[in-house]
Amino acid sequence: MKSKLEDLMENIKALEDELLVELERKQEEFFYEVREKRIFFEKEIRKQQREWIKKIRYYLRDAKILNILTAPVIYSCLIPALMLDAMITIYQRVCFPIYGIPLVVRDKYVLMDRQYLSYLNAIEKINCVYCGYFNGVIAYTREIAARTEQYWCPIKHARKMKTLHSRYRNFFEYGDAKTYRQNLDKVRGDFSDLK
Repeated sequence: MKSKLEDLMENIKALEDELLVELERKQEEFFYEVREKRIFFEKEIRKQQREWIKKIRYYLRDAKILNILTAPVIYSCLIPALMLDAMITIYQRVCFPIYGIPLVVRDKYVLMDRQYLSYLNAIEKINCVYCGYFNGVIAYTREIAARTEQYWCPIKHARKMKTLHSRYRNFFEYGDAKTYRQNLDKVRGDFSDLK
């Protein structure tokens, strides 16, 4: 018999799936299609978008001085992000086959496609590529960490968490020693929902 928590987590997953379907419907509303990781707008739509581009000189003129001054701080985070991306990729490629954990497909997390928007100027496009990369690396890392946690320590926390990762629903209840010992190997290897 499923617990209330399991029911809620299944409902959340169903809502996430519904949200993704709804986001795909937006493609039709804004007249674009995705082909092999590239985004294509209808010619007339691209033309309309270009009318909304803000020239760089006006973009910089209207920018807050503190935003400009903090840009080097933001972009200095790129170096650790690149290192994290490389290390987490190496980690999963070496360890996941040994543990029997399915590899995380990086391209499903690290998405950089906003540079195809005709209404963004060059600075905005660079910023969007950076944000897409950085947030994607964090999401990619979180999924690798979640799968690792499911293998090594699949126990729910006693304290309330702000957000739950994708594997948390498979974890054992905090304090349930008997179920943990009896089913640890089963949970460690259960990634059937990823297929």
